[in-house]
Amino acid sequence: MSNTSLAFRLATTSFLQETETRDLSKSADTQAAFIYVYSPEGEAGHVASILDRAKIRHCINQYEIRDYAGKVFCFHKRSNLSDAQVDFLVNAVSAGGQVVALLDYLEQRLSLVEVELLHSDYLLDNNLMRLSLDKSRQWQKFAIDTIMAVSLLVLTLPFWALIALAIKLESPGPVFFRQRRTGLFNKEFDILKFRSMRQDAEKDGVRWASKNDSRITRVGAFLRKTRMDELPQLINVLRGEMSIIGPRPEREVFIHDLEKHVPFYRFRHMVKPGVTGLAQVKYTYGASIEDAMHKHRHDMYYIKHQSLWMDLKILLQTTRIVLTGQGI
Repeated sequence: MSNTSLAFRLATTSFLQETETRDLSKSADTQAAFIYVYSPEGEAGHVASILDRAKIRHCINQYEIRDYAGKVFCFHKRSNLSDAQVDFLVNAVSAGGQVVALLDYLEQRLSLVEVELLHSDYLLDNNLMRLSLDKSRQWQKFAIDTIMAVSLLVLTLPFWALIALAIKLESPGPVFFRQRRTGLFNKEFDILKFRSMRQDAEKDGVRWASKNDSRITRVGAFLRKTRMDELPQLINVLRGEMSIIGPRPEREVFIHDLEKHVPFYRFRHMVKPGVTGLAQVKYTYGASIEDAMHKHRHDMYYIKHQSLWMDLKILLQTTRIVLTGQGI
């Protein structure tokens, strides 16, 4: 190991992570830039495939560079880089290059977290766990959730009786549907919904709901299209089991399967699940592992960047979907 690596490995950890990140979104030229990526050799092919899919021009592990100024250098899995790669990145910084974590760069470009490249360094370096456990943030979120839940409950309550009547007239069974879902810190709770399927919907076993699912009633199709089947979850919010905005809660039986294919899937349980969320307004209704992967990209982005302003934007987009019926 070289002296340069010994000297800089600790000193440059946060510096490499933060240097020039804010500048990446300042110009159209940078947005379309060619980037140089430095990755452990064994993962170079995987990284290249993700960048190709995102249509980002790149070169991986290229060291024959003499002019660093104005170029963007991204690193993947910093703790697994070789000493020579770390030395190269340090030299790039000192010679005027922009050095940033690849996942942070992709966030700037794509407004999502590319979860197929997700790794533990990213979760630790970005203090996502600390943000999720921040007590003042939790109390602020709880207060806003309570005010919004009470307000929405008062505004929508006149529709509850009409929805209940329509459900009872179309098909036998209860008006409300209860189902175990996994919430904050993997704690399970009973989610409440207006019933949108036949009472015997799972007589043949548990499976994801899908578009044009034959188990969905006509009233249920309308409720899902307008997202009005989710209204009873305002009660879950008042119970403290959910937030207005957050990742949608999933059933444990599906989570066991999803976490085998979707990296760090359970990390979404670091925050309370939401009645609606960024994934719901950015991505159409989905019922497959691939759909779960797409939604997880947005959920992870929300967990990292959540704010009152973002919550308000998501709520406004959800309102538009409800009023225009742009759901499934």
